[in-house]
Amino acid sequence: MRSADSRYLIVAVSAVVLAVVVTASLIGGGSEGRWIATIYVGAFIVWTLARMVRDVLRGHVGLDILALVAMIATLAVGEFVASLIIVLMLSGGEALEDFAGRRAARDLSALLDRSPRIAHVLRHAATGAEDDVHDVPVHDVEIGDVLVIRPSEIVPVDGSLLTEAASFDESSLTGESMPVAHSEGDEIFSGAINGNHAVLVRATRTSENSQYQQIVALVKAAEESHAPVVRLADRFAIPFTAVSILIAGAAWALSGDPTRFAEVLVLATPCPLLIAAPVAFLGGLSRAARAGVIMKGGAVIEQIARVRSAAFDKTGTLTQGRPELVDVRPAEGFDADELLMLAASAEGYSSHVLAEGIRRAAADRGLGLRVASSAREDATNGVVAIIDGRTVSVGKPAYIAAIAPDAVRTALSTGEAAAYVAVDGRFAGALVFADDPRADAAAVVSWLRSNGVERIVMLTGDVRSTADEVGRQTGIHDIHAELLPPEKVRLAQELQPRPVMMIGDGVNDAPVLAAADVGVAMGAKGATAAGDAADIVILVDSLAKVVDAVSIGRHTLRVALTAIWIGIALSLALMIIATTGIIPAVVGAVTQEFVDLATILFALRALRGPSDAPGDVRRRP
Repeated sequence: MRSADSRYLIVAVSAVVLAVVVTASLIGGGSEGRWIATIYVGAFIVWTLARMVRDVLRGHVGLDILALVAMIATLAVGEFVASLIIVLMLSGGEALEDFAGRRAARDLSALLDRSPRIAHVLRHAATGAEDDVHDVPVHDVEIGDVLVIRPSEIVPVDGSLLTEAASFDESSLTGESMPVAHSEGDEIFSGAINGNHAVLVRATRTSENSQYQQIVALVKAAEESHAPVVRLADRFAIPFTAVSILIAGAAWALSGDPTRFAEVLVLATPCPLLIAAPVAFLGGLSRAARAGVIMKGGAVIEQIARVRSAAFDKTGTLTQGRPELVDVRPAEGFDADELLMLAASAEGYSSHVLAEGIRRAAADRGLGLRVASSAREDATNGVVAIIDGRTVSVGKPAYIAAIAPDAVRTALSTGEAAAYVAVDGRFAGALVFADDPRADAAAVVSWLRSNGVERIVMLTGDVRSTADEVGRQTGIHDIHAELLPPEKVRLAQELQPRPVMMIGDGVNDAPVLAAADVGVAMGAKGATAAGDAADIVILVDSLAKVVDAVSIGRHTLRVALTAIWIGIALSLALMIIATTGIIPAVVGAVTQEFVDLATILFALRALRGPSDAPGDVRRRP
């Protein structure tokens, strides 16, 4: 693919050559003009042929053969002005594609252009002196550094707010147009724009692991992906080429005039097929980014547009993901505060969603936590830590039962979950949590079911009773509970009909997100492992964005295909008319430019998104 600068240069040179040839013909220098046209178009043919050979060797059979045959045919029958117009049309089409692509990708480019590069690090936070502030490259910021965020500046890395209160513009991350108020201790994501007052933030993640940099990486991958465009063009390349040459050959055979062959083929040049798809897909990616949904390339648009099955994780996906402690049930020999303190101290080394709830509950009760001398996490099962010389284990009932044979399951109400605790191999009690379904979960499930998603399932590692209750409230009846990650992956791979979309949240969902045809990560809380494995990352903490993603994908694919068919229909109609000889080659070549313009303008409709945007999903209880 030529660079944008070379595209515009070739357009300019072609226009100059065309003007020279036309002028020479008008003042009686037809032979000179013919030679100039022949040499220039011949060089362009050789260059195009070389590019075609390279593409074929890479396994890609493209549409350039039509343009090549049309240029050779027009030169052979003496229509050298028409051959120059074809060259101008092809080079101009690519330049027009670049222009339309920039227009379609402007929201993606805006994210890249705003990526923070400098951070103001406060080396001696206690003094508060301005002289203590040092500007460093954002990738040099370390966890624990105190950063000064000046008014209207972009937060360079994820951090915890040290200032008592502040307001941030988070529209580039979440799509939320109004400033968001935060108080001391709140997590502030990189990419947010500070309000009118300078604030202090303590870095909690390095640059490469921060939210905005993760988004930028996803956007770069999306911009560089052209796979679906190639596939869409390839599907039409061979049949369209064959039909065009057949019509042109028939016109020549019936008329006995080889000029008729050239007159038909100039109307068969493939710009509508080559340009419409990339413009539509870039528009769809941009529209999705504006809605707070990052899709990793156009191939994802094709897949999500055709989704027929959907699988949901439970915790943090169908539910709020912020379990609240509702009861502490200590076993004999332990009291409630001791049990909660030991569990929270051990869970300081866990990334599980219940761990956050345990730590939050301990902090709310003013319990001081202990530092573990050693700790390890058994993913999906629990955590073991040495606290003040005591071995504290927190996790699932089966996991704790294997450590403490005297463990007993506690009675739970519907919708509740429990973390079990063992101390030195003895059952210490259970912590009971409740995690309510998201307000929009039932509406999202209902929308998917009524819009062509034939099968909807829940895949969760949680206990059966809790999963069944969440399924009842959200309208999901096909439930697979108490699953380990390998079991989730197997079920996702076996799920029918295909393609399958998996929606999840957190590190433990990364394997199944990668295994699904379309993995959707609820990335608003910075779950970078899930985001890396997923095809789509939702930047807003709203399940309704899944509906937006499906709607935008379907609309974009529909626009791309419709634009292609518009180009094909107009070209075929004009070719059939040209078989009668009433469209001269020069007029046909100019007419084809208008076909290109019509398809590109239609393809840009992908930027507007679907007209039936599912806004009601967000508002329904």
